[in-house]
Amino acid sequence: MNKKSVLRTFLGPGLILGAILFLFLISRFFPFRIDLTEEKRYSLHPATIEVLKSLEEPLEVEILLTGKLPGGMRRLQRSIEETLRTFNAYSSENISFYYEDPLSLPEDIREDYVVSLTEYGINPTNLFVTEDGGQKSRLIFPGVMVRSEEFETGTLLLRGEKGMSPDQILNQSIENLEFELINAIRKLITKQKFSVGMILGHGELGEEDGFGIVEALVDDYEVYKIPMGQAKKVEDLDPFAVLIVAGPRDTYNEKEIYLLDQYLMNGGNLVFLLDAVAVNLDEAGGEGTIGFPFDTGLDQLLFKYGIRINKDLIQDLNFGYHPVMAGDFGDQAQIVPLPWPFYLAAGRMAPHPITKGLDQVMFRFASSLDTVKADGVKKTPLIFGSDLNRKLSAPVRVAFSDMSEAPDMAQYGLKNLPLLYLLEGNFTSFFNNRFLPENIDPSKFQASGNEGRVVVAGTGNLFKSLFNMQNGEPLPLGEDPYANLTYANRLLLQNMVKYLIEPEGIIATRTKQFQIRPLNKAKVKAEKVKWQVVNVVFPVLILGVLGMIWILLRKKRFSARSK
Repeated sequence: MNKKSVLRTFLGPGLILGAILFLFLISRFFPFRIDLTEEKRYSLHPATIEVLKSLEEPLEVEILLTGKLPGGMRRLQRSIEETLRTFNAYSSENISFYYEDPLSLPEDIREDYVVSLTEYGINPTNLFVTEDGGQKSRLIFPGVMVRSEEFETGTLLLRGEKGMSPDQILNQSIENLEFELINAIRKLITKQKFSVGMILGHGELGEEDGFGIVEALVDDYEVYKIPMGQAKKVEDLDPFAVLIVAGPRDTYNEKEIYLLDQYLMNGGNLVFLLDAVAVNLDEAGGEGTIGFPFDTGLDQLLFKYGIRINKDLIQDLNFGYHPVMAGDFGDQAQIVPLPWPFYLAAGRMAPHPITKGLDQVMFRFASSLDTVKADGVKKTPLIFGSDLNRKLSAPVRVAFSDMSEAPDMAQYGLKNLPLLYLLEGNFTSFFNNRFLPENIDPSKFQASGNEGRVVVAGTGNLFKSLFNMQNGEPLPLGEDPYANLTYANRLLLQNMVKYLIEPEGIIATRTKQFQIRPLNKAKVKAEKVKWQVVNVVFPVLILGVLGMIWILLRKKRFSARSK
C-alpha cells in the first residue's frame, strides 16, 4: 500500500474527528443551543432566561411525580425533567433535581409531609392504571418542590380548564411548565416586592371580605389599604404598581376620579370590580327583594376608556350554589345549598396569559359588559359565560323562593357573554378638554398615557371571601363551603396582577402552545403488518443492498490495480 492510499484511508476519519473536536472546543468557550423543533419546545422566554441568569446560589428541585405511570403522565414527567435540564443550561448556578414519592416516606413523617404539600396547592390526584390485567387506583402528586439553602416553595403542575379531556389537560400542563417552574424559582430569589393598593372609603370590601385578596397576594407583593379621601395628589398613588377598586357602595367625587384617571395616564394599572345593580341578600327571603341600578361615578370614566357596565344582571345555567334555610331538624336549623343562576361558574377562557388554563371562576351577581369606541385602546375579553345565558334589566327581582322553580330553557338564548375585560393601549384622559377639579395644578395634567392597563368586571364580588360555616373565619379566594368546591378566583387574581405589572415578564411564557398529535388507532390497527414490514424488513434490505454495492466497488477497484 503506497503513501497516497494510506493518506486517503486516514484523511476522512481524521477530518471528521477534527471537526468534532473543533465544535466541542467552540461549545466550551462559546456555549450555544439550537432548538430544531417546530414549536420551539426547548427555547425559553427572555424573561425566564433573565431570572435564571440572576441566580446567586444553587437550587434543588424535588419532582414528586414518580413511580409506575401511564403514558400521558410519563410524558409530563419527562417534560418536567427536560425543562429543568434546559433551565440548568441557561442558569448562572446549578439546578439539580431528584425524584421522591411522598407515599414511600417513613410512616412517622409521611402524613406531615403530605399535609405540608397542600399548603402549596399540591394535592394528591387519584390515577387509574392497568396492572396485571385489571385497573388499580393509586395516588400521585403532580408537582415539584423547589429549595434553596434557606427557603423552599412548591407548585402544582397539572392544571386544566373544566371540560377538557385528559389529553388536553396534560398538553396544557406541559405548555405551562416553563411558567410554573420559573414562577416557583422567582419566589425564592425575589428580594424587592411591588406594591398593590386596595382603595377604601366608599363602602368597598371590608377587612374580612377583602381577606382573600391580601392572602392571595401577600407572598409576592406588599399589599396596602388606601383611604381614597387621604390622597391629595397623583404622586400619593404613584408608589403602587396596581390599584384595586372592589365593590364600592358610595359615589366617587370629581377629585377622586381625577386622581385615578391621572394615575392611569402616568403608567399605573387599575382593576375595577363594580356592581351596576345593588342587591341586598338579607332581604331575598320570603317575597324577595328588588335589585336597583346605581352609579359610583366611575361609569363615565370607564366609558371614556372604552367599556360600559350595563344596568342588568346575568343568569347562567352553569351555576353555583347559595345556602338557604330549609326548616328545622329537631332543634337544629337546616341549611341547604340550592342552585342559584345569579352565581356564574364561568369556565370558558380566552387563550391569554392571564386566563389560559384556568379552571372555573365564580362570578356572583355579575352585570354584562359592552365595548364602546375608544381610539387607541385594545379591548380583550378574558372570561365568558356558558352557552346558556340571559340578561335581566334592572330593576331585577331577587328571591330565594325562585330557586325551587325549574328554569325555562327557552329564555336562556344568549351565548358566552363576556364577564371580564382587559384594556390596554393609548388611553385618553377623561378630563381632556374638560375643566379640572378645584385646587388641581394644571401644569401636571397629562392628557394621555400608553403604559398603564385596566381590568374591568361587572361585579364587586369577584375577589370577595366567603366564610367558614363552622367558625365564621374568612376563607381563601375561590373556596366555596356550600358546594365544597374550589374555584380559580385566587389564581386569576395572581395572574392578573403579574400581567398588569410585567406583561412581558414570566407571565408571557403561558402563551406557549404545543400541538397534540395522537395516533390514529383505527389506522394503526388496519396497517399494522405494513408498518411492521417497513420498520423491520426494509432496514435490513437497505443495509444488504449497500453492503453488496460496497463489495462490488472494492472488487472492481482491486481488480483494476492488479492489472
